[in-house]
Amino acid sequence: MTQTQKILVAGATGTVGRQVVAELLARGHAVRALTRDAARASATFPVGVEVVQGDLTRPDSLIPVLEGITGLHLITFGGAYFAPLETGPRIVELARAAGVRRVTVLHGGGPSLLEDAVRADEDVDWTVLMPVEFMANALEWAEGIVTSGEVREPFVTRLSAMVHEGDIGAVAAVALTEEGHGGQEYVITGPELLSVGDKVATIAAARGREITLVELTEEQAVAQWRAAGHPDDVISFLLKAYGDTPQVGRTVVDTVEKVTGHPARTFARWAAEHADAFTATVPAARA
Repeated sequence: MTQTQKILVAGATGTVGRQVVAELLARGHAVRALTRDAARASATFPVGVEVVQGDLTRPDSLIPVLEGITGLHLITFGGAYFAPLETGPRIVELARAAGVRRVTVLHGGGPSLLEDAVRADEDVDWTVLMPVEFMANALEWAEGIVTSGEVREPFVTRLSAMVHEGDIGAVAAVALTEEGHGGQEYVITGPELLSVGDKVATIAAARGREITLVELTEEQAVAQWRAAGHPDDVISFLLKAYGDTPQVGRTVVDTVEKVTGHPARTFARWAAEHADAFTATVPAARA
């Protein structure tokens, strides 16, 4: 039986962070959830999670919450607008001084000072998590589906090996608490390749109502993203990622099963879990 350990999870209120917390709890480990506003976040976590306050952009704020921690899950951004962290070396220094033995880093899509500092530390077993497209990204379609029964997207034949965020959390939890994962880069995918049409059909089946897929031209997509408030650098990234998806994003690998012992979760399962988000509610009658 795996010995109970105490893990500090940064980014604990995020899409992946919440899953890391949940998976660690399910495995019987003690969890500290790091947030910039502990009072506000406390009510959103399950009973048994110790919610603590700290800020990765102010690394010395981590000194008290690192006490007694054996494993640390980190993200590579902090502050407003997901700005890359510049405090990575200090965070790693503090973790080492506190006796942290294992660290996972959620790869942010590019180089970062934090990830570089973690990789350079020979005193900890580090694991870099490199998930492809999150299944949770489909929630961006919820408003359009609920209001008009439509998904409006460009490049609808593009393929994605999108991953259930719970599986990212599961891989992280294993790497943080078990031997054999130090010095590893884990590309994490789902079990299948899906086009936009496949995703839309799966959501339609989960909610029990048809959805119309409207294919946009590149120009229409840019206009839609601008109207949604996306800056030019984000739009450029989306055009590249969707118009010419990198091989890694459209190649299924078996990391989830190898690390956790369980098959990766399907998009059909994810859609069933989130069907309510895509279902229009009937407005209450006015008196």
